[in-house]
Order: sequence, then C-alpha cells, then structure tokens
Amino acid sequence: MTDSFSSAFSPRGSAAEIEQGLALQPKFDADGLIAAIVTDADSGAVLMFAWMNAEALQLSIDTGVAHFWSRSRGRLWRKGEESGNTLSIKEARVDCDQDAIWLKVSVGGAGVTCHTGAKSCFYRTITVGTELPHTLERVDP
Repeated sequence: MTDSFSSAFSPRGSAAEIEQGLALQPKFDADGLIAAIVTDADSGAVLMFAWMNAEALQLSIDTGVAHFWSRSRGRLWRKGEESGNTLSIKEARVDCDQDAIWLKVSVGGAGVTCHTGAKSCFYRTITVGTELPHTLERVDP
C-alpha cells in the first residue's frame, strides 16, 4: 500500500470514533488488504467476495467502478477489464469496525460477475445435514 493512497483515508482513531464517527478509517490487514463483499443493487443477491488494497478502495470511490487487488495475479484489477462485465457502484458501505467493505453494484456487459460465466460466484449450495463426503448442488442465484 503506497503512502499516497493510505493517506487518502483518516488514521484509525478510538473505538468510538471508528464505530460512531463519520470519517472513513479502513482497517487493512497485515497484507494491506480489506475484505469486499459485492451484492446486486437491485436484487440484493451476493455476487462475489474479493480483496481491496488502499489503491483499489480509493479508485473504486473515485471512479464509481469496482477495483480490487488480485492475490493470485499480484496486481490491481478493475472488474470487467477483460470481460466487459464491469461493476458500477451504486452504494458503498463499511462495517462497524471498518474492516470490511460492502459494495452494492449494477453489473455491466453480459450481466455476469463470475469468471465462470455465472451471474454470481456463489452458484453452488453446500448440502447440509448429510453424511460424508459433503456434496455441492449447482443453483441459479
């Protein structure tokens, strides 16, 4: 995380300031990342989970288009840069201790979020209450 992006956010304050205040004070983990949950702004369906570093969070806020940090690629990426399935941010929220981001988005392009072509990355359910081995069932979110 570079100083220019980390300085874009308020320094972490007291628990009361973090939980009740109106300054954005994101808590990045030891790797400089913060969790980001993405949902469809209209339906509320969970679309994906990803990580953001300070630069990705700042670019997302500045541009209104979701950017993330790819741990597998080791680089910043704008969702949809290859597929065209961009995520236009309609609302961005932070949780109570400011260590997770929630993006409510509209999906552009073909309207799919997952790289597999599914609308959501959460396209399988885990069968609960069954004997081993645990199984999955494909669903249309």
